[in-house]
Amino acid sequence: MRKQNRIPSALKHGIHSGIGWLPTESRAKFRKFKKQLFTELAITGPLEQDLGDEIFRLEWRRKNLSTYLLAKRARAWQDSIHSKWLPPPRWELQLSPEPETRSLEELDALRQRAIEEIRAELGATIELVELGEIVTYEFLEEELALRDRLDEIIARLYKKLAYVRAIKSMSPASLPAPAPALLKSAAQDGGSLDRKH
Repeated sequence: MRKQNRIPSALKHGIHSGIGWLPTESRAKFRKFKKQLFTELAITGPLEQDLGDEIFRLEWRRKNLSTYLLAKRARAWQDSIHSKWLPPPRWELQLSPEPETRSLEELDALRQRAIEEIRAELGATIELVELGEIVTYEFLEEELALRDRLDEIIARLYKKLAYVRAIKSMSPASLPAPAPALLKSAAQDGGSLDRKH
């Protein structure tokens, strides 16, 4: 494959989300859908931008769940091609272990043939296979569960922040005046405390 078609190493090593654009999906449609969604939601400001990005990625993934099925089929196809050229070692098929009779050169040649056929047969879908577990339903479920948990924590913190800001915005005059009986009781408790010390 040409270098520009290779997957960046960050993607291969899992620094990627299964939510958002994936190989084999149209980048042009991805950008167009984002622009349309942001226009429809009238997104402004950095906080809305973050929320809009999250909504957009989830909506995109929902519309393109078939990519996960394509990745699953591509992995199965790759495995069948690989096993055609490189069947399991003979000792794996028998109860008593026997040494591998094929030379390293033979095995390397078979691997190379398998790789060539896999690239020819899978085409662009090989990029989905190379992403590994990122493009599996299980990974998607785990990622969504983690995002839900983070969203719960963040929502609680925003509520606390709004509460603190609401209290700070109140002028002392707008705060309710303590009841006279409460003031008298507090003064007596304070006086009795002073006498004890």
